[in-house]
Amino acid sequence: MKIEFLETIKVLDGKLCNLAYHQQRYERTLRSFGIENFIQLKDILKPPHQGLYRCRVLYSTDGELTQSYHPYKKRNMKSLKLIDSDTIAYDKKYANREALERLFAKREACDDILIVQNGLVTDTTIANIACFDGDLWLTPKKPLLAGTTRQRLLESGFLKEADIPTESLNRFEKLAVMNAMIDFDIITDKKIEEIIC
Repeated sequence: MKIEFLETIKVLDGKLCNLAYHQQRYERTLRSFGIENFIQLKDILKPPHQGLYRCRVLYSTDGELTQSYHPYKKRNMKSLKLIDSDTIAYDKKYANREALERLFAKREACDDILIVQNGLVTDTTIANIACFDGDLWLTPKKPLLAGTTRQRLLESGFLKEADIPTESLNRFEKLAVMNAMIDFDIITDKKIEEIIC
């Protein structure tokens, strides 16, 4: 059965940002299905030369791969609604995001949701998160999806992994979201409880 996946890569003035991390995830995803024939993304991607774009690479277990480029506009994210979902699984960047979209629809007046599994916060629908405790930036040990920016910041030592129970959120001073397009974006330097709606 054919399964489709995505890589979303930031393109700035023709440069494919942090491409090595996207290549690694692309290969890791296919390898989990026993596939060892990989395309070198740097050899086939042809981004626009000027401006900020979202490169969307759609690939599948049957070897198909397409690329498209879309001007990027950052989504405003100043409020989050906690949504419990112990059953959602998104351990790979699947092209099918229906389960995430169903949860996103529950956000009411909030900008996005913060998905909670077994009492622990995980991700928003489009980004990993990190919480600042006054000393360290902590990111959930069990995210829904191990994002490329998260991986890069863990490897650099900037982030540390930890379980973050929902009841501990109010002890953090700041909250940030991160993904390939926004990099690391602090969305509040107030008490986190002030952005939970």
